Amino acid sequence: MHCSVIQGKVDDLVLAVKFSINKDLPLVSSLANCSKLIYDYFDNTSWAGFYITDDKNNLYLGPFQGDTATMYIEYGFGVCGKSLADKKTYIVPNVHEFPGHIACSSLSNSEIVVPIIKNNKVVAVIDLDSNLYNNYDEDDSLILEKVALVLSELF
Repeated sequence: MHCSVIQGKVDDLVLAVKFSINKDLPLVSSLANCSKLIYDYFDNTSWAGFYITDDKNNLYLGPFQGDTATMYIEYGFGVCGKSLADKKTYIVPNVHEFPGHIACSSLSNSEIVVPIIKNNKVVAVIDLDSNLYNNYDEDDSLILEKVALVLSELF
């Protein structure tokens, strides 16, 4: 596992996310704070944020931490688009070997994308990039999938 252990508990991120969301405010408010929590939690992460599904079933850039990013991703393209299309988590140890990878930064070498699913529809994805190869693993995906479940309540 490559994530930081905050106060000795893996579930601390999930708990922090639960306390950082507010269904009564615009979506962007909760996702902005959650992008910072996620960014700080995972070691060696250079970018962490959200892409939100639009009415054409493509993805547009949501709140994030890190350098500027691709603003629009078509269904099925890149790691985020594949996660949207397949409704599943992708752990990519080497993005340069992923067919159709969309490079926002030439320094990015690994990525993890987790769909946020509500009523069997992907409403957004959580996307993390790292400048290191093999930075994310199954433990990280389990944590992010718990976070995604909590965040699905916002949609």
